[in-house]
Amino acid sequence: MSEDVTAAGTSTGEDATRRYYETSDVDAFYDIVWGGEDIHTGIYAHEREPIADASRRTVQELADRLRATVGPERTVLDLGSGYGGTARYLADRFGCRVVALNLSTAQNERHRAANAKRGLGDLIEVVTGSFHDVPYADGHFDAVCSLEAFCHSGDRNRVLSEAVRVLKPGGALAFTDLMADDATPPEVLHAAVSRLGVDALATPAFYRERLTGLGLDAVDFADHSDQVVRHYVRLTDETRAKEAELRAVISPGYVDGLLGNLPLWVDAARAGRLRWGIFSGRRPGA
Repeated sequence: MSEDVTAAGTSTGEDATRRYYETSDVDAFYDIVWGGEDIHTGIYAHEREPIADASRRTVQELADRLRATVGPERTVLDLGSGYGGTARYLADRFGCRVVALNLSTAQNERHRAANAKRGLGDLIEVVTGSFHDVPYADGHFDAVCSLEAFCHSGDRNRVLSEAVRVLKPGGALAFTDLMADDATPPEVLHAAVSRLGVDALATPAFYRERLTGLGLDAVDFADHSDQVVRHYVRLTDETRAKEAELRAVISPGYVDGLLGNLPLWVDAARAGRLRWGIFSGRRPGA
């Protein structure tokens, strides 16, 4: 299932997200600093652990929350699937089918190539499209997941509604996201989050209230907010350590922007203004 599948439909904030992830600068940054497989906050065993190892641990912990509902002959939807690290992990671990829905054609091309190289092309279908308008029928998937993609949305109510809509009765939802602390005014984080193309982050209270309002049972938040400082310190340190390598392949303005923006996330995390962790819940039914 490695052929190009494109779904219609766009929504708030998507043009900015698409522009961000389609650039060669961003592609090179994620490859050189993050490892080009998993591009989200990591769960670190120690302060100097490689970013790629910690980010993979996040995938493993999220997958643990889906294991009761996924396996061979089951299908998972990965929203905002990036380079496909999560999709490949799920397919390899559980033998399940994965539909990977993602806006960026550049990321999707790399995703398909990696799937083919690892012999997973028959289990993973990469769809170019939007998590605001999921192109599947109600109750289609056994599980839905996402890793740090909803922060790019300008309409998170709609994203969550779509995620729950396509879940089968008894299906599981699990996702991570960068969030603001419930007591943090949006304007305090504006300088940091502007790089994401949105005005503000969601909060844990918003997600908990919305998931419950959509009828999910067993809504849980595994709070790993302590990892945000460590993650952004590691990103900042790695970016500085690899600055010469980055400048050889990335525009000077983008590197300068990173070196200015990443410390803002460190400062916000140290001030207790950011939250992060794994939300999960289950749709009532079979």
